[in-house]
Amino acid sequence: MAMWDKIKDQAKTFQQSQGTRGASGHGPGQQGYGQQGHGGGSGSSSGGSKAQLIGLFKSQLASVKTELKSGAYRDASMAMCALVAAADGQVEPAERQRVEELIVSNEVLQNFPADQLRQRFNQHVDKLVANFELGRSEALQVIAKAAKKPAEARAVIQTGMVIAGADGVFEPSEQYAIREACTALGVPPSEFGV
Repeated sequence: MAMWDKIKDQAKTFQQSQGTRGASGHGPGQQGYGQQGHGGGSGSSSGGSKAQLIGLFKSQLASVKTELKSGAYRDASMAMCALVAAADGQVEPAERQRVEELIVSNEVLQNFPADQLRQRFNQHVDKLVANFELGRSEALQVIAKAAKKPAEARAVIQTGMVIAGADGVFEPSEQYAIREACTALGVPPSEFGV
């Protein structure tokens, strides 16, 4: 749970440093963001804070949506989603379908045709299932291509976090996949609390 608190604080700082909601970053609904869960009943609020955090990443992505139209971002984010889906070394058909639906319904990824996204995601998943190490190194190579633009690099990680956290559980293997992607992109994993 501490990890989510840490990410929350970092995400809040990030949001303020971006200044996306007015100069001081104190837009509507931002005040009191990190204050819950420090009294009784913190157990119940941890789910809320995860959902809030995913919501925060989604809103950060939405705020740069117009910049995220490059092939590098599309390909890297599909490789990222495949790594997250196959993080534990296997991908159940139901999980593959669930992640596909999350990808196709993702607001930012709607910049791209759904069939392009599906095709790239499934290509990576197929490679990961056939030979995990080889598939992983290929996916990380594709992810690394987004490193040229810091905004895209961070967006790839945020997309991975949104997909990984959509089920409310952030597995250690998923965290590891995100850390590896951070390394490939030259983004400090601590920025995302992983």
